[in-house]
Amino acid sequence: MSCNEDYCTLVQGIRSVNFSGNSIPCKLLLTGDTAFPVLASPGKHVLIAASKYGKGRMVVMSHEAFFNLPQFMDFLKNAISWLKPSSEAVIGINNNLRNLEQTLLASGHTVEQISGLKKDVGVLVTNGYRDSQAKEIVTFIKEGGGVLIGAQAWHWAQTHKDDNVLCNFPGNKITSVAGIYFTGQCGEGGNFDVCEKIPWCPFYKDVRFSGDLKHLTKGVSNMDISGQSVPSELLLHGPLTFPIGLTNSNQCFFAGAYYGRGRVVVGTHEGYLSKPQLKTFLLNAISWLDKGRNGKIGVAKQLANFASILQTEDLQCVLSDIIPEVSVYCCTSYSDGEAEKVHQFVAEGGGLLIAGHAWYWSYSHPNVLSQYPGNKILNKLGISILERTATQGIYPVLDPQAEAITYHFPRAVCQLISDLKSGAELKPPLNTWLSKLRQDVSTFMRLPESPLISALQEELVHLVHGCCMPNVSKQCPAKNCSKEAFMMCLAQEVCRLDKLQDPDCESAQCNPPVTIQIDATNPGDDAWRSTGLYLPPRKTAILVFPASAVGKGLQVQVGCHSDDLSGAKEFCRAPVVVHRKGVDDEKVSISSVWGGLLYVIVKAKSQLGNIQISVQGVELAPLFIKGM
Repeated sequence: MSCNEDYCTLVQGIRSVNFSGNSIPCKLLLTGDTAFPVLASPGKHVLIAASKYGKGRMVVMSHEAFFNLPQFMDFLKNAISWLKPSSEAVIGINNNLRNLEQTLLASGHTVEQISGLKKDVGVLVTNGYRDSQAKEIVTFIKEGGGVLIGAQAWHWAQTHKDDNVLCNFPGNKITSVAGIYFTGQCGEGGNFDVCEKIPWCPFYKDVRFSGDLKHLTKGVSNMDISGQSVPSELLLHGPLTFPIGLTNSNQCFFAGAYYGRGRVVVGTHEGYLSKPQLKTFLLNAISWLDKGRNGKIGVAKQLANFASILQTEDLQCVLSDIIPEVSVYCCTSYSDGEAEKVHQFVAEGGGLLIAGHAWYWSYSHPNVLSQYPGNKILNKLGISILERTATQGIYPVLDPQAEAITYHFPRAVCQLISDLKSGAELKPPLNTWLSKLRQDVSTFMRLPESPLISALQEELVHLVHGCCMPNVSKQCPAKNCSKEAFMMCLAQEVCRLDKLQDPDCESAQCNPPVTIQIDATNPGDDAWRSTGLYLPPRKTAILVFPASAVGKGLQVQVGCHSDDLSGAKEFCRAPVVVHRKGVDDEKVSISSVWGGLLYVIVKAKSQLGNIQISVQGVELAPLFIKGM
């Protein structure tokens, strides 16, 4: 069952939920690739969320009092049904939840009053104020149990001002493994409508990483990535990620993150782990990842030199695969054989130091974002290693107190969306980051699907649909670092996702299709075959290929200006106007915000003969005759 189906199951028959009254909820923070918001307020505060971990499921509510309030009973019945591993599963519930107990009994559920997790229950209903059974509850979920948990952390935060709410609030020691956190911020109250689709919620801005950065850079004046090791660049897209090392052009080459109960540090070349100039930083990283446990450090066998460095510093070190006995595990990003074990290790409190680049891998493999081994580990943690290289050099450490003006993609893109929607003037430093944001948004729009990534992608799609495209020409060029350039590039990426709004698409399908014939035999290099057809701007073409042509390397292309002008100082047109799409199915739909001539690209050495293609939604291409 997909997250969208899970969401529909949870909100079935519910039009609104009333959070009015004396019980003040807290905001929930979501991360990872399985957590999704179920109910968000108009102010975009997540008040109910759901997720999966291992074989089990979890629903989190932002105040435990909601378990007994009449207005929540319809939702709670849905939640319990979704959480049950089987129809006969017993619901374990506290004896002070009489209203919920009676509601569930009346709905045919088997309910047992319990004071904590016990054997033979299938779903546990609990609050988030005790962590004495946290380990057992996490194991229970992992093995297929369901947990309905409620709490608010704002009062706890007021009485534990020196504590990290995300790490130390009792409930987070349970829920964080599934990517959901109670926060110390009060949530919005009121009667809120339920969305038809999973709601999008902006990046949570109230997490501060200055203390983490201070620990990681103690005794370090600069980050030296000069020399022979060429690094990749990182894209940070998770809410609990933060940059540790940035180039002068805001390319990230070292990053940190919280994930579940654990921590992560990512480097973009394994050679840096043995670089003398980075030794102090790396020892700080090990200390930060270990969290004061003085535990054993596990090091993958490919990093024997790094293990030797750690041993000379009197750190307990073992060359091994990932094992439960270590508190920190160090490995490269070139294998995903232990990806599931790594995710579980970090989620349940381990520290991960991982390093490697993706630019060399990209020379012989497609789809770095989804297929590169390291990204099969890291995407879930909110970080991706890119095929782009970062500029080598010696860079000053980041100022822990300058977090608000340090480039961080999730925070910056959410602020940009807000400003573009409201029409507010873009101010520094945001307006100085537009070129970088344009590049990173282009990458972000190609990330593999997950509830949180897809929701932000949808928000960017809505931004394109709600804004007029800038009128750019030689007479009215757009600067590289401008919101006009950003919108043109975003529109191109929306086309790639097939999310361009075409109100005439359905009516176009009612028109008779045009049938064309293409020579798909090509003994030479890749060849463009003209269809003689033209796709108007903001329209969608639908092409139907014979089954024999599917998966044979053919591509459909809109537009003939295949150059990429992204590096230009100003644009007289969009920097990229061509859209290509592989023929991976008999029916191929392709759209373009700019329009253009329609081609079929025939792969080198193809021997497919003449093929007939049916095309809808297009016009005959203009005919130009020389001299007329």
